Amino acid sequence: MDGGNADELYAALRKKALGFTAGETTTEYDADGAVVRRKVSVKDVPPDLTALKMLLESREEHEPDEEELMAERERVLRLLGEYYAKSGGNDGDR
Repeated sequence: MDGGNADELYAALRKKALGFTAGETTTEYDADGAVVRRKVSVKDVPPDLTALKMLLESREEHEPDEEELMAERERVLRLLGEYYAKSGGNDGDR
């Protein structure tokens, strides 16, 4: 699994573990296709204990080693360098 998918899965698991608020819009139309009524509702989804347990277990199982930390450091520095180059050398502070 590539890093992007893993990050998305982790974010989804974290969202479910912590709970979230979801909005839903229901629209009713008449025979001509014009909007008759639009209902917006908000639903609070409570934290999920199974997702929380999975999140905590995954965190305990994998502590990054020195090699992984250095690889992540290099990746972040490369991204910062690319961002700095795209901004024309302007870091926004000057």
